[in-house]
Amino acid sequence: MNAVLDSLPEYFAGFRMTLFLTVVSGTLSLLIGTVLAACRVSPLRSLRGVATVLVEVARNTPLTLVFIFFVFILPAIGIVLPLGAGPAILALTVYTSAFVCEAVRSGINSVGVGQAEAARAIGLGSAGTLRLVILPQAVRSVVPPLINVFIALTKNTSVAAGFAVIELTATGRSLARDNPADVVMMLLGVAFFYLLITVPSGALAGWVERRVVFSR
Repeated sequence: MNAVLDSLPEYFAGFRMTLFLTVVSGTLSLLIGTVLAACRVSPLRSLRGVATVLVEVARNTPLTLVFIFFVFILPAIGIVLPLGAGPAILALTVYTSAFVCEAVRSGINSVGVGQAEAARAIGLGSAGTLRLVILPQAVRSVVPPLINVFIALTKNTSVAAGFAVIELTATGRSLARDNPADVVMMLLGVAFFYLLITVPSGALAGWVERRVVFSR
């Protein structure tokens, strides 16, 4: 236990990086995923086709391969990204955006068709109907699955440990190597800091879901 307490500065540094990756990638994924969802329900076949291909490729590709693409393949073809968290954020954003898109799209599809028809009857176009009528109603059913996506994103940040990003998993691996007699305690310390993010997020998802059920 003393080894864990002595290593708290290293844990906090790894925790900050994990939290940074989660917040930045999650924010970007929410923006991009919402745009992709809007494209997937667009009346334009070309937009639907492009968005469908992007989403299916991203969510059916292992996250490790997405990391390899941004860390090794892009530099090999002359596109050099800044070292550190940059490639990790891009990889996590591309991967998570596909799941955000599907969550938002399911929420949009849960809104009754009559709502869109009524909006068009009063003169709203497709973009206005989506922005002013459909999305506000879809938000309540979308929030719980989105939180689950972001919980998965928090755990997925551990993949960055294999690509020179010192986050929680990389920190735990280093501490376990330096303290072979306390490996179990070191890894339990890593798990504790992950739980500091995922448990409150899960509680928030449950609270929102209960509020949604009550409001319906």
